[in-house]
Amino acid sequence: MTTGEAQSNGQKSTAIVWRNRAIITVATAVVLVIAYLILSSFIPRWWAQRLANMVHGSFTQGIWWGLVFGLVFTLVPLLLVVLAVRVWKRKGGKFIAGAAVIVALLTAVPNLMTLTIVLGGNNAAHAGQRILDVDAPAFRGACLVGAILAAVLFALVLALLGKRGLNRRSAAKAAAAPAPAPTPPPGTPPMTGER
Repeated sequence: MTTGEAQSNGQKSTAIVWRNRAIITVATAVVLVIAYLILSSFIPRWWAQRLANMVHGSFTQGIWWGLVFGLVFTLVPLLLVVLAVRVWKRKGGKFIAGAAVIVALLTAVPNLMTLTIVLGGNNAAHAGQRILDVDAPAFRGACLVGAILAAVLFALVLALLGKRGLNRRSAAKAAAAPAPAPTPPPGTPPMTGER
């Protein structure tokens, strides 16, 4: 086999690899678009009905569950993302960080589904809004308040972690710096070395 034939075979195999990647990418995009269209017409109605079954038309229950969902399903994903960032460079950290991000996405799903109802513009979102208005009153507003509380708590946690990191860095700098020579108290005569 000559050099020209080897180069020709290498170019053909590279072209085949890129063709296969392009086909897989297009097929994946088509599947994702179809899944989005199906889920966007299903999820808002379904989720609104689940919330309605939980709240039973009670304002008190709507406020309670809205606060719980907003607080828990916003704060937990944010804390898991911080965990992922903090362990990324440690031994085995990439696996833990990846798992934390996946769990963060899964725990954010309830709030994301509520967001599809609130911000959605299709028929399913409007149907979900009507269901929540009648059977889960005050849920959406309380969920927003819970999410804001979670953001404030998250900012406090970040501030505490930042302060702790600054204290560690300053302690490490102080330990690495040479200690100054002790100074005698005022009014002590200078030492001359004679007794």
